[in-house]
Amino acid sequence: LCAGEKDAPIMVKVYDFESSGKHVLMGQCETTVNGLVSASLRNTNFTLTEKGKETGQIVVVKAEISGDGSASIEDRVAGMSVKSMPSSSPPPNFVDYIAGGCELNVVVGIDFTGSNGDPRKAGTLHHLDSNSLNDYEKAIKSILGVLSKYDSDKKFPVYGFGAKYDGVVRHCFQCGTQEEVEGVGGVLDAYRSVFKSGLVMSSPTDITEVIQTAAARAQNSLEAAKKKGRQTYTILLLVTDGAVSDISATAKCLEQVHDTPLSIVIVGVGNADFSGMRFLDDLRRPGKRDIVQFVPFNEHSRDAVDLSSTTLHEIPSQLVEYFQKKGIAPLTAITTSEEDIVVEEEDEIDLSLDFEDDKIIVSGSGNKDFSRW
Repeated sequence: LCAGEKDAPIMVKVYDFESSGKHVLMGQCETTVNGLVSASLRNTNFTLTEKGKETGQIVVVKAEISGDGSASIEDRVAGMSVKSMPSSSPPPNFVDYIAGGCELNVVVGIDFTGSNGDPRKAGTLHHLDSNSLNDYEKAIKSILGVLSKYDSDKKFPVYGFGAKYDGVVRHCFQCGTQEEVEGVGGVLDAYRSVFKSGLVMSSPTDITEVIQTAAARAQNSLEAAKKKGRQTYTILLLVTDGAVSDISATAKCLEQVHDTPLSIVIVGVGNADFSGMRFLDDLRRPGKRDIVQFVPFNEHSRDAVDLSSTTLHEIPSQLVEYFQKKGIAPLTAITTSEEDIVVEEEDEIDLSLDFEDDKIIVSGSGNKDFSRW
């Protein structure tokens, strides 16, 4: 590594992997062999920086010096021993699949049930204010901001559930006029547009249709990708204010879709009783994949690192478990040249509401297309 010069500078660079091959520089630091050894012994970290700003830490778990660099190349070769390779290679991991070009897709589901409160009142979960974000907007922006980094095209289908249109409760309807929207901003726009579509915020809280829709998309996406020699995996982001109305039906639905290329991140906003969601997260059935991760937003919203860690905690193992169970190996790792690496530079809604039979009715201008449902 250093040809015996233990104080020769070593530049360490960390990149954010992108399936397109255009990896993004996250930060860098400079050290030496002696510096690495010292850090491992003293349990100190190296600070990554990018454009003068701190972007993270590198932890040196172990660092040892092998040889002192004084021996000639001939002496070193003569002293080498050749060991036979083990008969079996280690099982593939999440990085192997991502490095092979496996594309991650994110689907968004949003709770529009009446239990969220009157959107006109400040402090309620769906209250729209041009000067600040409500709890749903904060959760979508933060959590989707984490997941979107791994989405292949940054285009997201957005579904709502728990609202009534034309007297019929819809447990899965398209938010906005587009089947897929662009970026986190597009998701927020689609969310806000629902309040102009004449919905009645109703009940019950039923997430099964959104789960089934996401599972079907996930399966179809993977099948289409396989025909092109590619791989895909889907993550459903569900944002809700409380427990589902029928926990048994939801558990049965999860059991039905466990064999699809899908992970579900359920984000709880507000301070409701989330014991039902925790039950779904902890639910284990023999021979069935665990596909649910519950994230209580208020408990993690103040720490971006903690929020990211909690959100992504189970997804890598769930992805690997699915592909391994299906006997699908990672594709050959995508290689990239140095030229392909890039460094990134770092409304008010008019609501008209009425009340009918303890339901919140929101109406206004706007377009909707619910013929699909």
